[in-house]
Amino acid sequence: MDMETVRLLQIVEKLVPELVPFLTERELNLNIVLRDGLAFLEPEDAVEIVQHSICEHQKEVLLQ
Repeated sequence: MDMETVRLLQIVEKLVPELVPFLTERELNLNIVLRDGLAFLEPEDAVEIVQHSICEHQKEVLLQ
């Protein structure tokens, strides 16, 4: 399968919608590149992606 770029919002809404209220608009709009596409993700994968995205977002904020 080809790589696919999606917004974090798409991942969260599909696999862990209960997390949406806890994420900022900026975090939800982050582009995420998925090696095997959205169809192959599991909820555990989505949580890991969210955790990594939050950490990366916090690094950017600290560097500003």
